[in-house]
Amino acid sequence: MLMGEGVEWGLHCCLVLAWLDEHAPIATARLAEMYELPPEYLKKRLQPLVREGILESVPGARGGYRLGRAPERITFMDVVAAIEGRTGAFRCTEIRKRGAGAAAAETEFGKVCGIAKVMGRADLAWRRELAGETIADLVADTSDKAAQRARDFFERVNG
Repeated sequence: MLMGEGVEWGLHCCLVLAWLDEHAPIATARLAEMYELPPEYLKKRLQPLVREGILESVPGARGGYRLGRAPERITFMDVVAAIEGRTGAFRCTEIRKRGAGAAAAETEFGKVCGIAKVMGRADLAWRRELAGETIADLVADTSDKAAQRARDFFERVNG
């Protein structure tokens, strides 16, 4: 499965906002600057997170983004689903019923396609794994140096 770069950007922004642990919003331009990303493109990638309540968007000159809920209540799956959508990675189109299978009796297709069944289990497994990891877990797993570097960066640019 290939996910868009927006997932990575969204997760990193959530991590930074959790590190800062502030109620003051962080401007899109500052978040983008930290990772040398295009601000307008980042803003478009963060909007689905706002719609899902993962982030809050604060308008105005002192506006920007902040976490919309506690880091322990934001899972990786929340971020992935917000940005990539909730559709499964595999879509069975029942090609077994076409071509040589078109003449087969419908009773031959009484069971779910074996390929769809395996792919569905795999999809469920990765979704469960992502749902089991939170931004709080990520904060706990990252170095204090990385968090301090982020705090120093924002202190310097907001300075």
